[in-house]
Amino acid sequence: MVRKTKEDTQQTYEALLNAAEQVFCEKGVSKTTLNDVAVAAGMTRGAIYWHFKDKKELFHALCDRAFLPMETLLTEITSSSIDDPIATIRRLNLHFLRQVTINPRQTKVFDIIFHRCEKTAEMQSFIQERESRAECIDKIAEIFKAAVAKGALPANTDIAIAVQINHGLLVGLVHEWLIDPSAYDLSAHAETMIDVLMAGLVTRPPLLKS
Repeated sequence: MVRKTKEDTQQTYEALLNAAEQVFCEKGVSKTTLNDVAVAAGMTRGAIYWHFKDKKELFHALCDRAFLPMETLLTEITSSSIDDPIATIRRLNLHFLRQVTINPRQTKVFDIIFHRCEKTAEMQSFIQERESRAECIDKIAEIFKAAVAKGALPANTDIAIAVQINHGLLVGLVHEWLIDPSAYDLSAHAETMIDVLMAGLVTRPPLLKS
């Protein structure tokens, strides 16, 4: 028996994720089995169980692969001093929308999360895990706090609500656009939409209730 190299193992891992992406899009997550993914990848059940103990772990790996570039950018930005927090939030928002609309992998994964994850008892726990993304939300909140510290937003800005407004618009836009991507070109209109959001946050920021 030929021993697999690290490169072989990584190629198998990527091929399984690619197959999962395809099958999840076609059948939905709850109706897909690990055997379905193995068959789509042209591999045995043993090969998929070598990499993933269950469907939850496979689903998480698929999401992590898609989200890693955005999370890496966010970590890089928040790990150093931010000169213009409002411009930084705008940049991150545009990056997010453009990645989802231009990068086929991002598009497929968000379509799976929003429209191919049936709310069954099996799925509920790890759908919630992916949707929470607490660490990313916390990092965005830090940028809003920097905007307050630099005077770009009032001292009594309700940071938590500002973050939710920002997050809600992005998620809502992607969720609705994926239902019918032919309805309009989200990538082409992303900058205008984000500028409307940023203008609202700056001119009428949510304030803490007294």
